[in-house]
Amino acid sequence: MDNQIPSLCPRLNKPRKFPKKPVTICYNKAAAVQVDRTAYDKARHDALLGDVIEKITVPKKSAKTWKMLKGDLCRVTVVEGSQVGDMNFWNLHNPKERFYSGKTRQLHASHLTTYDRLWSNMPYVRPMATVIADSLSRYGIDEDGASVHDVIGTRCDSYTIELITGKKSHDSCHTYLTRAAQDAGLTEDDVHDVWNIFMCTGFTKDTHQYFCKASPARKGDYIEFIADMDLIVGLSACPHGDVSVPVGLEVPDEICHPLGVEIFRKKN
Repeated sequence: MDNQIPSLCPRLNKPRKFPKKPVTICYNKAAAVQVDRTAYDKARHDALLGDVIEKITVPKKSAKTWKMLKGDLCRVTVVEGSQVGDMNFWNLHNPKERFYSGKTRQLHASHLTTYDRLWSNMPYVRPMATVIADSLSRYGIDEDGASVHDVIGTRCDSYTIELITGKKSHDSCHTYLTRAAQDAGLTEDDVHDVWNIFMCTGFTKDTHQYFCKASPARKGDYIEFIADMDLIVGLSACPHGDVSVPVGLEVPDEICHPLGVEIFRKKN
């Protein structure tokens, strides 16, 4: 006996053929989002030959914020073991202008690398920072369709973890970034969707579900970006470490590590 409940609309049960349509790249490398690579390479050169104005260690399972002036270069480094980080960006002088991961994804790609930019929210829609170096750039897109440094996922948060597990949790990137934002004079409402650095992600080919793989980043890997405006930057060292364990399961402490931050400024 067929126990399947019939559709209320019989037309939906009829076989249907869908014609094949060509792919259209919606935002096909528009000139407005491209950078002068020679100018940014020079800016990187000048900054790295300048002064290290700040060094920060973001301990595992925590977050910190720092300030950058336009033209400053930030390098985030895997200093011990494989570790992913979640990043937020705010206009230093107007925190209502903040990083917009969705628009960045539209204008560039689902995963960022050298010469891609991080864009701000509407009504501003301006470049906040430009990626200028990436030690994982050769990872590319792997056999599972995964790549690194995504602008797909949001950020792990205690609300969703409680929804999945039924248990309260205070270990999440959202919680850490909220605390760090509050230290910078911001609020939880200012914390927003992130740039997931060193994180290896994609969508399954059959069900199109978001997936993670253990990050390929190892000690010494880094990513650099140059500030295109004065910024407050937030970085969380994710409590899921290299993100090899699904959300909701216990994460071994030994796969969690700190991240290092250096800020370079060119000499006057």
